[in-house]
Amino acid sequence: MIAVARTTDLDACLRLRRVVFIEEQAVPEDLEIDGLDGEAVHLLATLDGRPVGTARLFAKGDIGKIGRVCVLKEARGRGIGAALIRQAVEELRGLGLARARLGSQVHAIPFYEALGFVAEGPVYDDAGIPHRDMTRTL
Repeated sequence: MIAVARTTDLDACLRLRRVVFIEEQAVPEDLEIDGLDGEAVHLLATLDGRPVGTARLFAKGDIGKIGRVCVLKEARGRGIGAALIRQAVEELRGLGLARARLGSQVHAIPFYEALGFVAEGPVYDDAGIPHRDMTRTL
């Protein structure tokens, strides 16, 4: 069973991000742990009660930023990432925001497009990984 909810268990979120971003994708630790986590809303996805994915949210003006979205490799392909994004959209909608924005790794653009996001602007480098900004109306 997949569950996604707000969490205050930042340690669980950071453990997941360490495995996916720092260990698997070789993102430098000083870029991944950026000091902004205390200002964010964190979502935690669990599979049968075990933490397997996370995302963090910020609000700025009428735009909600979705970031640090990750799912453990062994849990991918089960709809957990989509569940995280759907919950993120609902959380941002609940804050009365007009749009959601995220920076997608280029290979994940079709995933986000299927969830209503539209790519915009050029491809750019973020921590050595090609990204493109995406937005959607809430």
